[in-house]
Amino acid sequence: MAMTDVADLIEPLVAFRRDIHAHPELGFREHRTAGRIAEQLRALGLEVHEGIGRTGVVGVLRNGTSSRSIGLRADMDALPIEEQTNLPYASTTPGTFHGCGHDGHVAMLLGAAQHLSRTRHFDGTIHFIFQPAEEGHGGAGEMVREGLFDRFPCDRVFALHNWPDLPAGTIATRPGPIMGAADKFEIRLEGRGGHAAIPHSTPDAILGAAALVQQLNSIISRRIPPTASAVLSITQIHGGHTHNVIPDAVTVTGTVRTFDLQVQDRIENSIRQIAAGVAQAGELTVSVDYTRYYPATINDAEAAQEAFAAAASVGTAILAPDPAFTSEDFAFMLQACKGAYIWLGQARAEGSAPLHNPHYDFNDDVLELGVRLHVALAERHLAP
Repeated sequence: MAMTDVADLIEPLVAFRRDIHAHPELGFREHRTAGRIAEQLRALGLEVHEGIGRTGVVGVLRNGTSSRSIGLRADMDALPIEEQTNLPYASTTPGTFHGCGHDGHVAMLLGAAQHLSRTRHFDGTIHFIFQPAEEGHGGAGEMVREGLFDRFPCDRVFALHNWPDLPAGTIATRPGPIMGAADKFEIRLEGRGGHAAIPHSTPDAILGAAALVQQLNSIISRRIPPTASAVLSITQIHGGHTHNVIPDAVTVTGTVRTFDLQVQDRIENSIRQIAAGVAQAGELTVSVDYTRYYPATINDAEAAQEAFAAAASVGTAILAPDPAFTSEDFAFMLQACKGAYIWLGQARAEGSAPLHNPHYDFNDDVLELGVRLHVALAERHLAP
């Protein structure tokens, strides 16, 4: 596929992307965004389905007689962050911001739909999946539970994500784990509370929390094999209101990131054991709320190879040496359908702000490559 095949689409895609950027919407509230997407897909003559996973949209494009099919997914939601870019198309919604580039993902997938609908160099069915609520709300899981792959069967499903750690023009993927499972925990230690001058009469939840934090941070180094990969981070400690009162309760909150289910189980069990031990030692009561909200994103080996070949046909393809500990709810789709997740480099020569940073902006210079990658995935899998 020559560069000129999609070049004429880019200017209007940039305008569309910046309009979405200026009007960001949080998870399951992407009504304007979904409406604009559905309008664009209908204008191309696609079969359009709305309200899947609350605000999700699926566009269906068929050509030829083959029963083969492919799904291409883009996430639509923004983040609850105040934008600080001062761009002319900056967010007009206070406290809401496309700080992860989902506006760019939407534009690239729409560009692919535009190109494929006019060229039709494929034999089979393409499902263009516009997913809500990736940022912590599990929109992919919601779509799957509502019958996404029953209604729109796919032999393969692919998703790409812009990646500021890679230079623009570079595309990376890998077989097996590519993004981590994301768990969160909240541990509440309760004593009785009392005067700070007579601590011997008051079970001390502060002291228990200090011991808990220290012991939790030993789990990875002492309970997990050194050949495994995992992260445990304490992110919040809350307790107390004044200098001379021992509080009656302290809450310790954190996150765990893993790639292997056995390691994940081992860490959760260790957290529960340590919390119980600390509570017993300090004459405290304890409750542990442990939530596994996103599973690890695991690429099918054959699908990853397919993605790598498509990437190599349009840009510089590399095999990602390591997975990332950040999480991605596309994992739910990969649990239901074979596929692969792909990183699209977008770093500018002068440097780029990281994802989820208030100064981040999607690099419009990679829109064309993203469109071409989507098209290559579809045309290779559905080759006539």
